[in-house]
Amino acid sequence: MASQDDRGPGPDLGAGVPISAFDEKSLIQGHVDGEPVVLARVGDEVLAVSATCTHYGASLGDGILVGDTVRCPWHHACFSLRTGEALAAPAFDPVGCWKVERHGDRIVVGDKISPEPSGARDTAGDPQRIVIVGGGAAGFAAAEMLRRRGYAGQLTMLSADADAPYDRPNLSKDYLAGTAEEGWIPLRSPKYYARKQIDLQLGTSVERIDPEARTVIAADGRSFPFDRLLLATGAEPVRLPIPGADRENVFVLRSLADSRAIIAAAQNAGKVAIVGASFIGLEVAAALRERGLEVHVAAPEAAPLEKVLGPQLGAFIRSLHEEHGVHFHLGATAASVDDRSLKLSDGSEIEADFVVMGVGVKPRIALAAKAGIAVNSGVLVDEFLQTSVPGIYAAGDIAEWQADGERRRVEHWVLAERHGQAAAENMLGLRQPFSAPPFFWSAHYDVTIRYVGYARSWDSIAIDGSIERRDCVVEYRKAGKTVAIASIGRDIQALEFEARMAETSS
Repeated sequence: MASQDDRGPGPDLGAGVPISAFDEKSLIQGHVDGEPVVLARVGDEVLAVSATCTHYGASLGDGILVGDTVRCPWHHACFSLRTGEALAAPAFDPVGCWKVERHGDRIVVGDKISPEPSGARDTAGDPQRIVIVGGGAAGFAAAEMLRRRGYAGQLTMLSADADAPYDRPNLSKDYLAGTAEEGWIPLRSPKYYARKQIDLQLGTSVERIDPEARTVIAADGRSFPFDRLLLATGAEPVRLPIPGADRENVFVLRSLADSRAIIAAAQNAGKVAIVGASFIGLEVAAALRERGLEVHVAAPEAAPLEKVLGPQLGAFIRSLHEEHGVHFHLGATAASVDDRSLKLSDGSEIEADFVVMGVGVKPRIALAAKAGIAVNSGVLVDEFLQTSVPGIYAAGDIAEWQADGERRRVEHWVLAERHGQAAAENMLGLRQPFSAPPFFWSAHYDVTIRYVGYARSWDSIAIDGSIERRDCVVEYRKAGKTVAIASIGRDIQALEFEARMAETSS
């Protein structure tokens, strides 16, 4: 029997709770035999699942109920209350389910159960061979979903990366700061790919695609025939065309290898200059401050992230970093780099043992364009993420799709994973239009910003709460409509806004 200390918060659901406990809430956090469990009331039904999100371990009891799903408050993963399935990234593993009984006016949770998976489908028309080009968020999520949906055909992933798919957001956060072990970074172990019969070809660059022959040709001459193809080539970091940009002491951050290289450089360094006050640049700044380095950030704008988050939140982010010792050099661009310094366009100079460029990324669309696939700022796709060539799909950072009357291309990790999941289902003929709202999070010391929606521009900004007290929702409005929000300390409001956006766009 579990000790009192092991039982976790809330009531013993095995002993039962009165139905009246749901009078003012739809989720009840408790425990069964020492394991955290959340009860959810869906109409006249009461369902029970594990209360711990399988992504980063957040408490689902602190999330929200949407239909017969529960949403995680941290990174907005979505789980079925009926089957436990992780319906939407960033979680992939299911949560457990429990039997629930009603004894008079009490709800009692019994044994753990294994519900039948939902959504059985006819596999007779499945393609024999699917090839995925790219081993990032979208590519991995697609491969995982294909096998989860019962696809039994030949499945090949071609990745130019030397490492198996990994948790990219961590590269600029905990891993770079030294508070997360490298063992946490892979999305799955090598045994997973063998067990699921996913032919993961690492270190494999693709030279070209022959749409007519339905073949992908690698740089080493190998050919990979396909019946369906997913392009998930992602984006590559921009290096400014300035003298010294190709020096050994100048880094970018995109891959696990990049993060390892920055960590190695930091071991024997005292000062670092970061070019660009982007999310990546500022997350790197926070991580390297955690390692004790003197950090300088140079950027041309008046306030960090002002174009994305507005002047109020931008000013707060600057003050937050300055409180932690970061030095800003704003209103100037990088001019050159040598072995000991970064020189700026205003003539000033920053002493630095190494430099990290965080000035954005560009989508890798050349492969698609060379194959005659329609491109614009990204690879053009329809509502099912299919390109202009039937049977070829695109997902993640390269995909440009139509939403709310405009074409958009978004470089968010969770969105790329959800793209991959939708593309997988559509390659199997399930015809699932993609309509998920964009979502991302950014961590700066002890402050996490969650952003939902899409605001390339806005007419006005409204702030509910206090940015300075780290308890706020910032609304970005256009033509009288809130098109995006950023929140600090308001996880539920961010979740609810995402749910409303999903409902109106579906």
